[in-house]
Amino acid sequence: MIFMHRNLSNVTRKSFLIFLLLLIIPLISCSSLLPEKYTAAVSPGQCLPAFPDKDGWYGGDGAYSISLDKERTLWLFGDTFVAREEGKKDRVDMDVILGTTIAVSTCSVDNKFKIKYYLKNKNGKLVSLFGEDEWLWPQDPFIVSNVLYIPLISVTPTNKEGELFNFKVAGHKFARIKNFSAADPQKWNVDYIDLTPAIPPEIRAFAATSVVYKNYVYFYPFYSYSKDKVLVVFGNILARIPVSKLDNPVGTVEYFTKDGTWQNKLNPETVKIVLDASVSELSVRYHAADKKWIAVYLSTQNKGDRLIYQESDKPEGPWSAPKALGVKVSEVDPKSPMYDKNNFCYAGKEHIEFVRGKNLVVTYVCNSAEDMQSPKSFIRRNLFLYRPVVREIGY
Repeated sequence: MIFMHRNLSNVTRKSFLIFLLLLIIPLISCSSLLPEKYTAAVSPGQCLPAFPDKDGWYGGDGAYSISLDKERTLWLFGDTFVAREEGKKDRVDMDVILGTTIAVSTCSVDNKFKIKYYLKNKNGKLVSLFGEDEWLWPQDPFIVSNVLYIPLISVTPTNKEGELFNFKVAGHKFARIKNFSAADPQKWNVDYIDLTPAIPPEIRAFAATSVVYKNYVYFYPFYSYSKDKVLVVFGNILARIPVSKLDNPVGTVEYFTKDGTWQNKLNPETVKIVLDASVSELSVRYHAADKKWIAVYLSTQNKGDRLIYQESDKPEGPWSAPKALGVKVSEVDPKSPMYDKNNFCYAGKEHIEFVRGKNLVVTYVCNSAEDMQSPKSFIRRNLFLYRPVVREIGY
């Protein structure tokens, strides 16, 4: 999800989802010498995620993950820089896939992380894996009864002159994959379930994270409700769909309320903000050793300078007070050589597939508010920006 300049239709800017989240104050730039080529080195002997430039993939955001089986982990990325040439040192002349790209990773017997990106080729052009004529961003996938569901946000350009963020959320879908045994995801048969009639327009991102728990799939939508142009409700609420109704969800979505009950209709006066994160991407995962649910996200303050976590005994809360995970986000730290005044970061989340005791494995992504169409833009010149950054952090 790259920012779209208002006068450009063939590239993206990070949508108003992020604009709503990051009301940021520009900082003074302190540019320094940066490495010419991105490297994805990890500690030896540890199967930790890394996202090297290969298979035509040169950076994307999102980075949702899910275990497909005991060996394979599926990765989902948003808008992606691509090039057929290997070993490129910048993105100056690269194309951008608008939508979703995909990868599968494994851990070798000697604990080495291996990843392969699968870019869809249509008539000689690299395109999004999902949607023929749609712009579909991926959200948090889940598996129910051996069926893989990948939530998607449908985005449509508005083409209105003078608007900085000239596109909008047009709908929500599940990509449904009943058989994902093939090694190449492009060989999976995909059909789609339209969630749009079931989701009020004030929900900007329905499956910001997804949790399968007992007989329901729980979601933590990013909700923004205004009245008379005044923002009234803003944050992450809790919704659920019975697992038996996933294939026909219209009329079955329930929302958690302030009095601890569930209602079929989303009412801004009664719905409960369960997490003040106010983000369109996060993770909520159950840690059996601690008997706790842990939410991980990136702060929306100071351009996204902190990873945050909260704990709860139940998916609906109550959640503990937010605590910072002890790591700096270098890309928005003025003292860092990775800093640029236009950088901002988002999409913080945990990847429980790689958890090690009291260490969380998390990722975040940093973007640029510059016009990325310019060959001199920071995001075009620097490969380290706009890709998942991996951190292993104790909590």
